[in-house]
Amino acid sequence: MNARKNKLVALAALGLTGALALSACGGGSPSADGGSDAGGAQPGAASGQLAGAGASSAESAQGAWTQNFIALNPEAQVTYDSVGSSAGREQFLAGGVQFAGSDAALTEDELAQSAEACQGGTAFDLPVYISPIAVVFNLEGVEDLQLSAPTIAGIFAGTITKWNDPAIVADNPEATLPDLAITPVHRSDGSGTTENFTSYLSETAGDVWTHGEVDEWPIEGGQSGDGTSGLVSVVEGGNGTIGYADASKAGNLGIAKVKVGEEYIEYSPEAAAKAVELSPRAEGRSEHDIVMELDRTIDDPSAYPIVLVSYLVLCDTYADQETADLVKAYAGYVVSPEGQEASAQAAGSAPLTEGLSTDATAAIESIKAAA
Repeated sequence: MNARKNKLVALAALGLTGALALSACGGGSPSADGGSDAGGAQPGAASGQLAGAGASSAESAQGAWTQNFIALNPEAQVTYDSVGSSAGREQFLAGGVQFAGSDAALTEDELAQSAEACQGGTAFDLPVYISPIAVVFNLEGVEDLQLSAPTIAGIFAGTITKWNDPAIVADNPEATLPDLAITPVHRSDGSGTTENFTSYLSETAGDVWTHGEVDEWPIEGGQSGDGTSGLVSVVEGGNGTIGYADASKAGNLGIAKVKVGEEYIEYSPEAAAKAVELSPRAEGRSEHDIVMELDRTIDDPSAYPIVLVSYLVLCDTYADQETADLVKAYAGYVVSPEGQEASAQAAGSAPLTEGLSTDATAAIESIKAAA
C-alpha cells in the first residue's frame, strides 16, 4: 500500500474513532435497526422500497448506509443513484425519488416547489455527511504543494497558467516547480462540491475570483469530468492537472495544503468537523431545516475551510404510512452513531456532533403520512 493510501486509511480510522466516541454518548438517537429509541420500528421491521438520488461526493457513504440498512431490514429495499446534487434535487422535487443527497441545501425557491412532492407539506435538509474538499493535483516530480486562497482562485480563474508562476513559487519557496502549463479540471455537471468550492473562493480570494458561488462551472472551456469520479479520472490522466474533489475520492493524487491564517494545513475529517463546529446555523429556516452557514474565512489552523456538508433532503409528509415509516427508519439509521461509524469507515468522513445528531433525530421523528 502506498503513502497516499496509507493516509486515507489513517483518516478513515480517525473518523471511526470520532464515531465510536459519539456512540458512547448514548441518548435518544435512532438505532441501526431502522427504528429509534424514541419509539420507531422494531428491529428488522422496516419494509418497502425507497429510492434516492444525488451527490456523488457521498457515494461511498450512501453505499455503506444502504447496504447496512438492508442487511438489518431484509424486507426493505433502498437504492441511491449518484447523479450529482443538482440532478438529485430535481428528481426529488419532481417526485421521482423519496429522498435526495445534496452538497448544497435547498434554496428558497426549491423549498417553495417542494409542496407538490411533499403532499402539501415541505421539504427539509439534514446534515449527514461532513467531509473536506481536497485540492487534488498530478504534477510529475512534485509531491508536496502549498496554496493560498488567492493562488487557488487564480489557477481556476485562468489568470495563473504556469506551475512556476510567481504566486505559486511564493507559496512554495522550497519547491522546484516546472515551467509547465497548468490544466485546471472542473465538474461538468451541476455539483454541490462545485458550489462549496466556489463559495470558498468567493469568500477568501478577494477580487481574484469574480464568478461568485455557483453549482455549475461558470467559465467556458477547459477540462472537466462528470461526477466526482470523472473529475478525479481526468486529473489522474494528465501531467500538470489540478482539480477539486471530496477527499475520500482523492486516491493516489497529490493533495495541496491550504493556507489558513499564517499556516498551510492538511485536510482531515477532524479539521473539517472543526470548521463546521465554528460555523453558525443559517437563519430564516424552519425548526427542522438544519442548514449550516459555513464560515470559509476561519483563521484557526485547526479548521479546514474547504469543507462540504452533504444533506439528506426529505419531505415532512409522504403519501402513505409505509413510505413515511421507511424514510424515518432509513434516515434514522443514517444519523445514528452506527450510521455515522459506517460512513467514517467507508469514506473517512467526520461524524456529526452530538448536538447535530440530536436535532436531526427530532426532525426525522416529525415525518408523517398524509391524512
